[in-house]
Amino acid sequence: MTAVDARGTRRVQALAREAGVEAAGPVDLRKAYGCFPSGVAAVAALVDGEPVGMAASTFTAVSLEPALVSLCIQRTSTTWPRLRELPRLGLSVLAEGQDAVCRSLSAKAGDRFAGVAWERHDDGAVLIQDATLWLDCTLHSELPAGDHLIALLQVHGVHAQPEAAPLVFHGSLFRQLATL
Repeated sequence: MTAVDARGTRRVQALAREAGVEAAGPVDLRKAYGCFPSGVAAVAALVDGEPVGMAASTFTAVSLEPALVSLCIQRTSTTWPRLRELPRLGLSVLAEGQDAVCRSLSAKAGDRFAGVAWERHDDGAVLIQDATLWLDCTLHSELPAGDHLIALLQVHGVHAQPEAAPLVFHGSLFRQLATL
């Protein structure tokens, strides 16, 4: 680092301290990341004839060609290892009013699909009824990312309902979009 770089770095650090910005730990980062609203997606498939799935609030469209989306999954997930090897995965972007579905699919124990209306594709993908978006996917690749994995999914089929409002997660709460 040059003397100029060092002075610039010190100046940025001084400005951050003056503004009350401090180094953040995991609790602070979780709170900070919660400032960014996101949709909620469910990824699911049949395992031995039964639906297996989970909710994720880190769904992102990545590429049009090839058609790719991503999910971030905690490395401690016990569900993802059951899904990652399957030939097809269903990805459903949940709609406004499906907060109970999200809570069910996020449960640590019990039948996550109890009371959840879902459909099975012939290829084994499981899709949540009344979602705003259905994607029929395969696992394209995985990338390690700290305490998470980034799963890139290749999209093979799509059914979108753009008129349906999405379920929004912000500040650890479910929210609704407002039309301006």
